[in-house]
Amino acid sequence: MSGHIDIVCNLYTPLEVRNDQTGIDNNFKKQIRMSPKMRKGIGIPEYLRMMDEAEIEHAFLIATRAGDMNVKGSFHISYERVHQVCQQHPDRFSGLAGVDPTLGMKQLAELEYAVNELGFVGAHYYPHWFDLPPDHAYVFPIYAKCIELDIPIMMQVGHNLVYQRDRRLPSVGRPITLDRVSILYPELKLLGIHLGVPWTDEMISMAWKHENIFIGGDAYAPKHWPKQMVHYANSYGSHKFLFGTDWPVIDPIRAVKEVGDLNFRPDSYQKIMRDNAIRIFKLDERSKMKSLRRLSATVARRGAKAKPAAKKPAKKAAKKR
Repeated sequence: MSGHIDIVCNLYTPLEVRNDQTGIDNNFKKQIRMSPKMRKGIGIPEYLRMMDEAEIEHAFLIATRAGDMNVKGSFHISYERVHQVCQQHPDRFSGLAGVDPTLGMKQLAELEYAVNELGFVGAHYYPHWFDLPPDHAYVFPIYAKCIELDIPIMMQVGHNLVYQRDRRLPSVGRPITLDRVSILYPELKLLGIHLGVPWTDEMISMAWKHENIFIGGDAYAPKHWPKQMVHYANSYGSHKFLFGTDWPVIDPIRAVKEVGDLNFRPDSYQKIMRDNAIRIFKLDERSKMKSLRRLSATVARRGAKAKPAAKKPAKKAAKKR
């Protein structure tokens, strides 16, 4: 199988629902028209079947850090929990390390542990859960650590909805706030997920201006993606746009079908659905995707065959007497 890659996927099993580690209440589930069957969570085996039907080969699971744990309504999903799922299905999942800027040096050490010891492929930040925009000074040390570890960081940009009626979060992640970050850290791979809605043009502008800013197409059903974003992804920004679902917000089967209905050019579609994620997150080095392992083995075999045979040392001519 060498299918699509979903760069934004949340753990939404019955365990996370029971532990109140989803960040969404029943009001939000109704707002996004989540089916009653889904509201208690979907186990990993069932979700893998959904991925298979959607031809999604690999997905990034977020070890979410949503807010300062000293504040009511915040929640963290441990790196170890995500690592456990990735270990059970190494060809299907890679981990993303959620970050909490309020933890200071502790967060930097934990991010290093997640990448170097657990094999996570990137970092993930929720500005609105901390009321700290992407260009806030508290987040800068995390950016520096991401550069040091050579990993991308993705973050929700645009507005956020009311996930919980008893804790309403401000929309602090306007795409323009990535401008200063990119200027100060041009080596950092910055990925603005959730399309930047309602500031979509602003998100496109940032990705066009800065080589190191990319866009994640997730959290909105593809048939509702803004027309200018579809044009960007299908033309001059095809190398900068990545497919995602933000599961459980968007069903992966529906998402893949609706992307197909947008009639992308074949080369743009391949980049959006797979190749950009492999390149930006270095999945050929960091993931255990079977298709990439097979490709590496094939390339290695071809390289071995192409090597010229070692020449035998020439015999010295006999000296005439």
